Amino acid sequence: MSTAQETDAEDPPWAEVTPEAARRLLVAAVDAFAERGYHATTTRDIAGRAGMSPAALYIHYKTKEELLHRISRIGHDRALAVLESAADSGGTAAERLASAVRSFVRWHAERHTTARVVQYELDALGEEHRAEIIALRRRSDAVVRRIIGEGVESGEFDVPDVPGTTLAVLSLCIDVARWFNAQGSRTPDEVGELYAGLVLRMVAAGR
Repeated sequence: MSTAQETDAEDPPWAEVTPEAARRLLVAAVDAFAERGYHATTTRDIAGRAGMSPAALYIHYKTKEELLHRISRIGHDRALAVLESAADSGGTAAERLASAVRSFVRWHAERHTTARVVQYELDALGEEHRAEIIALRRRSDAVVRRIIGEGVESGEFDVPDVPGTTLAVLSLCIDVARWFNAQGSRTPDEVGELYAGLVLRMVAAGR
């Protein structure tokens, strides 16, 4: 499924990217990277998918890596915003953790093409850009860790290893992007509900 057809994609997708030619190139790059992988994709591939010449790409992006960084930065910012909104929504730790997982999983399912690129092409980034994205990932980790830690303190959760459990929760959610199929038997909302329940059992909520 292409980025423009993802379940809850923006209309138009990546609307914050301007001008229109830069947005078209970015959308084409997401599809190409998801389908072929970053290293197997050429700038000619990307330009061709966007209906443009290879030379046109360099007007908007200096390198293929700059394109990947732009995709990754926007994707990680969005994913972090999803987690922070759920974490700050009020309620018990169990309610907030369930909301965070539900929303995070739904985001990875609805935008599975984008999410595959965002989550699994980190090593293709240059050192400076990779450090920037890792910092964003650490912020996401901190959000989930805070919720779980507060649940432990309140007695809602029984978690002897908060950092390790946080890693397990985030890994479980992110992996949805790898296997989700919009034509499959479960909707993004259904997968979100399933995973929220699994995670609450993981932290022994309510015991």
